[in-house]
Amino acid sequence: MALPPDISFADSLKRDQRRAFYEAHKDIALVMILVVFLFPIVGVNASGLLGAVWGVVISILAYYLMPYVTLKLGA
Repeated sequence: MALPPDISFADSLKRDQRRAFYEAHKDIALVMILVVFLFPIVGVNASGLLGAVWGVVISILAYYLMPYVTLKLGA
């Protein structure tokens, strides 16, 4: 399933669209795996429990928003 370049924000949040994007962009998927797992660890090391919470929030937002941002930037 190919993603159209003019995808709406709401459509980009759907599971099928996100999955198709990450399957088509393996290098971005690998980076996102690292971000999702490493940001909370970096947050703990930087500022304790609050940093871990922020790391989780940022990594989840990045995971969900990356397909939309990448397609809008034309990458």
